Amino acid sequence: MLEPSKKIWMDGAFVNWEDASVHVLTHSLHYGLAAFEGIRCYKGRNGSAIFRLQDHVDRLFESAHIALMTIPYDKKQVTDAIIETVRVNRLEACYIRPLVYIGHGVMGLYPGENPIRMAIAAWRWGTYLGEDALANGIRAKVSSFTRHHVNIAMTRAKISGHYVNSILAKQEVKADGYDEAILLDPDGYVAEGTGENVFIVRKGVLKTTPLTSILEGVTRQSVLQLARERNVSVIEERFTRDAMYVADEAFLTGTAAEITPVREIDGRRIGTGTPGPVTKDLQKTFFEIVRGEDRAHSAWLTRV
Repeated sequence: MLEPSKKIWMDGAFVNWEDASVHVLTHSLHYGLAAFEGIRCYKGRNGSAIFRLQDHVDRLFESAHIALMTIPYDKKQVTDAIIETVRVNRLEACYIRPLVYIGHGVMGLYPGENPIRMAIAAWRWGTYLGEDALANGIRAKVSSFTRHHVNIAMTRAKISGHYVNSILAKQEVKADGYDEAILLDPDGYVAEGTGENVFIVRKGVLKTTPLTSILEGVTRQSVLQLARERNVSVIEERFTRDAMYVADEAFLTGTAAEITPVREIDGRRIGTGTPGPVTKDLQKTFFEIVRGEDRAHSAWLTRV
């Protein structure tokens, strides 16, 4: 259960957490067309800071644009509202959820002139897959559910309804005793986790899936930049599920998952079965950055 905060920003004003409600005929509730972001604020040595806030706001506007939803605020207003939501709730470290959705009005698939509404919530939230997952890695399984085709669901947009696919995959593998699911694309190549991008390391080369049919992860982009700064060879290309089996290392990235090592996939041990040196180095650097201990990447942090 998530821990309630005091206030949620809704359509330009703060309301009490328990009063943040919508009509049961809200269009997005019935048909799933809404755009959202997941953002983290970290407590560091110099206070609290939000990680790559502007990149998340940019992606939120891009998702809404792809979905033909016009956000009734500009980027600065949304950015300021996110910061103020953290401040109002006096949160030192938290997860932030902006949501753009279609309000109630007409029903049916065409929303017509229904209002575009927006909410921003923030709450305390620890590690997504658990502290042990960050330290020792997780067990993953390739799901029987296929990731969306690029011309079915506009995979570059972070749309609420897309995640029905992820929920089904997650439920499937959790029932089999695994921690996370990995989905293949319609051609049988590795696509994503349920809410993460996938990376593997083999013979010193870091490889991840290209942006042809996946969400452009903010943490993914950060990891690619950090790897190149360390002169790690980086390739963005499609790879098969058995390429994961013979990898020396594997890990998942995402705002919620951060950088989570994968120690086993489909019952096959990955490398030594423990987080590898590339994974550990990138993970260590990532947490130094978000906690304000790495001045070289201070531009990635927005102080609260």
